[in-house]
Amino acid sequence: MSKESKNMIVPKLRFPEFRGSEEWEEKKLAALSLKIGDGIHATPIYDEDGDYFFINGNNLIDGKIICDDKTKKVSEEEFEKYKTQLGLNTILLSINGTIGNISFYNNEKVILGKSACFINVDETKLNKKFAASYLGTDTIAKYFDSELTGSTIKNLSLKSVRDTILRIPGYKEQQKIASCLSSLDDLITAENQKLQALKAHKKGLMQQLFPAEGEIMPKLRFAEFRGSGKWEEKKLIDVADKSVKWSFTGGPFGSKLKASDYVERGIRVIQLQNIGDGEFLDSYKIFTSLEKADELLSCNIYPGEIILSKMGDPVGRACFIPETNSRYVMCSDGIRLVVNESLYNKYFVFTLINSIPFRTSVEKTATGSTRKRIGLDDLKNLPMMIPPNLKEQQKIASCLSSLDELITSQAEKIEALKEHKKGLMQQLFPQTVENFETQNNK
Repeated sequence: MSKESKNMIVPKLRFPEFRGSEEWEEKKLAALSLKIGDGIHATPIYDEDGDYFFINGNNLIDGKIICDDKTKKVSEEEFEKYKTQLGLNTILLSINGTIGNISFYNNEKVILGKSACFINVDETKLNKKFAASYLGTDTIAKYFDSELTGSTIKNLSLKSVRDTILRIPGYKEQQKIASCLSSLDDLITAENQKLQALKAHKKGLMQQLFPAEGEIMPKLRFAEFRGSGKWEEKKLIDVADKSVKWSFTGGPFGSKLKASDYVERGIRVIQLQNIGDGEFLDSYKIFTSLEKADELLSCNIYPGEIILSKMGDPVGRACFIPETNSRYVMCSDGIRLVVNESLYNKYFVFTLINSIPFRTSVEKTATGSTRKRIGLDDLKNLPMMIPPNLKEQQKIASCLSSLDELITSQAEKIEALKEHKKGLMQQLFPQTVENFETQNNK
């Protein structure tokens, strides 16, 4: 190793009591582990009534194993047949499809699939929480990226995982770094719990403020509107502004907007990946030319308007178009809705679309076994209960939007903490170009 490279083997930030300590050492992960292996390559027999889960790399989220209603279940018999011998706090790493998700195993009732691997570190040499944090750094992510195989579905081999080079200090310094980052993780977890509590409160309030399926009146009504009469049944198409051309319309047919129409800069295309459940997801960005956007003018959508999804999970979800650009082009499975704001409160309609009663109607009408889809004509005729008094709509919208502001603020607080942790990790672990290049040359 060159003198310059050796001088960069320590991180930028070190705790005071370790600043005069020895250099960090380069070790392969395999040399610091008792065993590294992947999950089962067989497919177990699924059982909807099972008490155990068959998980993959996508179930590894924020240091935990997250199982939802889409996670396959298996019986105890299948679990005993295929279970992997995992110790408490064994590190789990996704190695297929989504690469690099990291979690700990904590006695969950799960079978590990082949898209994830387990790492049993030798705790006399390597602190497991230090190791898990290190595996989540940008330096290791770059190394993983360089080792990926496969054209459509990316794969990280066990050999590449075993050959991962870590630069490690003495055990006490590992513990100190792990403790620091664990404290931040605990804070992030606590703030996440507050966020989930706010979302649960909003969900419960919506169930009170909107009529349940089959009902014509909500359970909870603001005092000033209790004598204002019954809510009226409307179709979704009824709330569209008829004075605006294409106020309720779908995106272009697939043949009219192809991959060859995408450009590096231009008019942004709203994809299904951008339509979140009540929120716009900004990370996925593609563009088309101004000429193509003009050609697809009937499929353009503008800031502050509502976009719904024809398919996905959940089908019929809606979000507002952001103010970032002056206009956008919808994907084929997007639906534009311009609300007649002289009769209907836009935020009330948006919230109603994402409420349980309307969502239930969408799911019942949608077709498809694996991915649900609903057509434009079916969607526009779905019923929704609306108070005829615009002021009551505004009152409900104001109440729920205040909660949404709290939820957004809490989510931003969590993201700020995550960014702080990411920045701290860049200081606490070696993050040099030489590190990455050395790793590739091993």
